[in-house]
Parts: sequence; structure tokens; C-alpha cells
Amino acid sequence: MTRAWRWIDSIFVDLSRQLRWSFLPPLLIYFAYGAQGITSVAGAFYVKEYLDLPAAFLAGLSFWVGIPWALKMPIGHLVDLIWRWKYLLILLGAALMAMSYSIIVALLTLPETMQAIMPVNAWYVTSIILAPCGFVLQDVVADAMSVEAVPHRDANGVELPTEATRALHTTMQTFGRIALIAGSSAAAALNVVIFEGAETLPQPEKGALYAHVYMLALLVPVLSLSGVVLALVQRLRKTANLRGNGLSVTEIMARLDPPRDPVDVNWWYFIGGGAFVTLSLSVGLSDLAYGQEIIFAGSMGIVLFLMRQLIAVLTPAQARALIGTAIIIFVYRAKPLSGPGTTWFEIDVLGFDPQFLSVLSLIASLLTLVGMIVLRPMMANNSITWIVIFLTISEAILSLPNLALYYGVHEWTSAMTNGVVDARFIALVDTAVESPLGQVSMIPMLAWIARNAPSNLKATFFAVMASFTNLALSASSLGTKYLNQIFVVTREVKVDTGAIVTAADYTQLGPLLITVTVLTLFAPLLAILIVQNSRFRTED
Repeated sequence: MTRAWRWIDSIFVDLSRQLRWSFLPPLLIYFAYGAQGITSVAGAFYVKEYLDLPAAFLAGLSFWVGIPWALKMPIGHLVDLIWRWKYLLILLGAALMAMSYSIIVALLTLPETMQAIMPVNAWYVTSIILAPCGFVLQDVVADAMSVEAVPHRDANGVELPTEATRALHTTMQTFGRIALIAGSSAAAALNVVIFEGAETLPQPEKGALYAHVYMLALLVPVLSLSGVVLALVQRLRKTANLRGNGLSVTEIMARLDPPRDPVDVNWWYFIGGGAFVTLSLSVGLSDLAYGQEIIFAGSMGIVLFLMRQLIAVLTPAQARALIGTAIIIFVYRAKPLSGPGTTWFEIDVLGFDPQFLSVLSLIASLLTLVGMIVLRPMMANNSITWIVIFLTISEAILSLPNLALYYGVHEWTSAMTNGVVDARFIALVDTAVESPLGQVSMIPMLAWIARNAPSNLKATFFAVMASFTNLALSASSLGTKYLNQIFVVTREVKVDTGAIVTAADYTQLGPLLITVTVLTLFAPLLAILIVQNSRFRTED
């Protein structure tokens, strides 16, 4: 009993003891970012039922959605330069998010009006691009706020020792991931309620329901703005309390703001951002073959150049560790996925309805939340390399149930168990076991940045390293697109008259899932083997 209580105390109680009120403003913004998942189910069914877009195009669209996150570099440096005015970027991000959701609402409620202005597919692509632009602005500021939220003095104004602040930075980043997953959990729970019985509705009522979901999503930018309001209220209250205690203006500012060295403008971050925008627009608006590949290669070159600017301010040992760690994380996040064909198969063949998909999403979010807390000691006591090996092997093993479902194992298990272990049961168990692993790999990386980045370049460090690892997601999208072009999967598409435009064909989904599983296992392990036998070996 004593051992069990110690375990509970070290994992759950200790984490709650480390929570600070100053953490809440950035946590609200992270929560809002997670809550965007409220549109995930409605968006998937809207694409399937209203748009005639092939799987390869949608996989390629994921590439464009990921590209705005590379803009975190100049935005991060801008935040360091305009530290006191950074909240204005939160406001701009909220406006872009609201525009994105409003476009889908208008497409569902005023389709003729919207089509008269621009094709539906073009409106959809515009909406999909606007949302990440808004979220990237808010995410950069939230990262900066997470640094500012960590107290550097105790209640008596005595400066905290370095080890104490380092521990608080790690705790803050853990809470940040928890808030993000809590937001997605809340969104998934709401989807479960909203989509109850949705599969029996006629198509016009389904469309109205999707529009209702996107109208609810307009609360997401409002929620993010509440983090800014709370931060300002906390600052005003603390200022008033310190002034009441007789402190001077200079002393009050020293208590409110962490010590920061002067920030010099490094124009390379803005030049790099401008080069990225120029490259994206010139190639994206042209009909160049391999346009996405050109943009990815150019973006990678820009990010690597700017990473050199960061490495220059680190010690040689820190620089080598950072390079090795970044390579391992990049390859781990760059592994391709199966694409939308898996969801189409689950809907058309396995009969998963919107509510059940919402239940899966809810379970994944809740167990990820619990898993991050339970796995926190593992993250604290093991190197990033060990964590990635653990995650890689686990994810490869846990991809097998999806493969088994495609090949009909659920039909055999259902017959053997009188219908208990059917497709939905297998999907639920697989989701329950796999879901805690998704967010774990980034927490040690974020904590490393918070601990080691110079005080005056925290936002810049967060932004550049996040841009590098987020480019891995763009690489993943490219790989997903290539695999979907090799293994072509189509779902049934009908016009208003009921005529079939595209027939469903899932014969290539099995080889696609096998290929993804093999790459998921061997790509990260090979990267670790190479890095750990080079001068960039990392023990952090």
C-alpha cells in the first residue's frame, strides 16, 4: 500500500503541486489549439460527402497545411523583439481562425452564393490554409508565454536557483502538452454527443449538423483570447499588490519580468522568412512539376541555415547534442502515414459511423492525457534516444490491428466470441493502447530548449526548432502522397442524381498499410543507429 501511494504521489500529486497560477494563460491557448479537433469528424465527412477530391490530392494538401508552421522562425524572432506587444499576434491569429471556420459554415448554409464567387474546392483549400496560419501565430506566442509563466523569484522576491527554474520549465512544457490533449479530449467528447444518431439523418440535415459544428468551432479563437485577458489581469493584480507593499517601479518590473539580455535584430530570420514566402508563392502559384518537393527542399535549406544562427550561441557540446537530437526527432516524425483511405475503409466497409469515430477520438485523447502523466517519469529519467526507440517499436506493433482489420480478422474473432470481439472492439482496444504514445516524443525536446536557450532568444529557439521538426510532418505528408500514388485507394463518389462518378476500390489498402508499418519501424531505428555512432551522439 505504501509503495502504491508513493507511485501515485510521484506521478499525480507531485505534478499538481508544481502547478502555478502563472501557467494558466499559455495553457488556455494550448487548450484552444487542442479544441480545434471539434471539426475533425465533421470535416472528414464533409470532404467525403460534398467534395470530389482524390486521396492523393488530400494527402498533398496536408503538405500545404504543414508549411505555414515553418514561418514560426521569423515570427519567433519578432516575438523576442516585441516582447511586450506579443499579444497582438494572438488577436491576429484568432481572426484568421474565425475566417477559416466561417468559410465552411457559409459553404454549408449558403452554397449557391459561395459557388458564384469561387468553386467549392477552392473555398475549402482556402479555409484549410487559413486555419494553420492563425494557429501558428498563437502557438509561437504561447511558447513565449510558457517561458514568461515560469517564476524566477519566490514569494519573497528571492531569485530561484537554476535547478529550480529548470524543473519548473520542464513542468510547464508537460502541462502545455496536457492542456493541448485536454482540449482535444473536450472536443471529442462534444462530438460524441453531437453526432449521436447522425447516421440516420437525411443528407440536408447532416449538412446542417456539420454547419452547427463549425459554428461551435468559432468559440475556439474566443477561448484563445481568454488566455491573453487572464495574463493581463494577473499582471495588473500582481502590480497592484507589489505597489501596495511599497515597492518602486523598478523593483516591480524586476519582479514581474524574468531577466532578459538585450535582443539584437538578426535580419537573417526575417530574410529567411521572406525567402520562404517568396519560394512558396512563386512555386505554389505556378504549374511547376514537383512544386511541393521544390518548396520542401527550399524550406529545409532555409531552416538549416537559420539553425546555424542558433547553434552559434551554444557551446560545442550543446550544439552537437542539439543536432543529433533534432535529426532523430525529425526522422521519427517524418515517417509516412496511410492517408485518408483508412478512414474511408472504416466508414464504407467496417461501418464506423460519425459517433463511433468520435468515441475513438475521445478515447485516444483521454488516454493520451493519462499516458503523458504516467509516462512523465520515463521522459524525465531516460534519454530522447531511448524514448524514440520505445515509441518506434510500440507504434509498429500497434499498427498491426489496423492491418488485421483490413484482412478480415474481425470476422473470425467475431464468430469465435459470439460477436463480442468484432471490428469496433478491436478498434477500441487498439486505440486505447496506442493513443498515449503520440505526444510523448516532443516533451523532452521542448524542455531541453526551455532549459538551454539564451534568455533573450527563447521564442526564437522554440520557433526555429519547432519549424525544423514540423517540416518533418511535411516530409511525412509527401511520403504519404507518394504511397497513395503507388497504392491507389478510392472511395465511392456520387453526384446528386445518384450516379456513381468514382467507384470504391480498397484492394491496394493492404499493401499500403504493410509498407507504412515497415517504414514506421525501420526508418527511426536506422537514424538512431547512424547518429549514435557519429560525433553528434546525444545522451540528453
